[in-house]
Amino acid sequence: MSINLSQPSGHKHHWIFSLWPLLLFALLLTLAAQLAWHFWPQLLMHAVIWQKALHQQMAGLLQQVKAAPHQAGWLLMLFSLSYGVLHALGPGHGKVVIATYLATHPVRLKSSLKLTFAASLAQGLVAIALVTLMLEVLQLSSRQLHYSSFWLEKGSFILVMLFGALLSWRALKRLYSVLKAQRPAPALRISHLEPLAANHMHSEHCGCGHRHLPSDSELLGSDWRTQAAIVLVMGMRPCSGAILVLLFSKLIGVFIWGVISALAMALGTSLSISLLALLVHYSRQLAMHLSRSRAPAAWHAVAWAALALAGGLMLVFVGLLLCVSAQPEFGGSIRPFSR
Repeated sequence: MSINLSQPSGHKHHWIFSLWPLLLFALLLTLAAQLAWHFWPQLLMHAVIWQKALHQQMAGLLQQVKAAPHQAGWLLMLFSLSYGVLHALGPGHGKVVIATYLATHPVRLKSSLKLTFAASLAQGLVAIALVTLMLEVLQLSSRQLHYSSFWLEKGSFILVMLFGALLSWRALKRLYSVLKAQRPAPALRISHLEPLAANHMHSEHCGCGHRHLPSDSELLGSDWRTQAAIVLVMGMRPCSGAILVLLFSKLIGVFIWGVISALAMALGTSLSISLLALLVHYSRQLAMHLSRSRAPAAWHAVAWAALALAGGLMLVFVGLLLCVSAQPEFGGSIRPFSR
């Protein structure tokens, strides 16, 4: 049996110092959360003022579309796309969910982008389906429409808590299995020692006897049920801007243009959240690259499992906070953080 041993170096450091990228990554996430908490009232006030002005511009464009649909239609679509991009830049439970999940779980970039697009599209489709059902099919009032939107919002926050609890439970099981695997193994007979080269770099097939990279199944972002849960959590809460546009377009008789505008908003939202997904993905890849070749494989797995547990608990806390603070608003209410 062959066992590879690394050659000793002149300056040895404890392996815990090799985990500094992961610790820095967790510290930056914590600081970002604290800053968001501290400036939350100011963000809320400016977001309400900003969205009110945008909604007035959108209403004016819809009136222009009613008068001259072929001339003003493209301008409405462009403005709706820009609205979706800018609106998604503000704080929102959807971005918290996707950023936390991608930061604490190994997911391929292609799968990450698919998740963001599907969730944004689902949010727009939920708004369209809700307005169509309440106003077109059931012929109910706008007050009942906003009340139904509020309960969808409430249900979405509950799903955030449940999803965070699911991720926490999975992280606990993984942490337990990793710690259990570190128990001393039975003694082995060593017949041959082959030292590693001084410039050895760990990889999937480096032959050092450790597991340094996530498996293909892990990189796929778990199973389809996890991905569907993310889309449901992010998409169940309808976009407030889309609901207002659909409601106003229904009142002035250009509902089909309201539907097109809502879909353009969803596309703009997906662009912004995809940029966030790219940032989180490459930040995670950088942290893994900096710590992979130095820290022991076992404790490297422990660190990521602990980070996944922290992410799940954070989602539980965020979902609980949003669920408790959510209040029904009527009469063309503005919900600044609905994405």
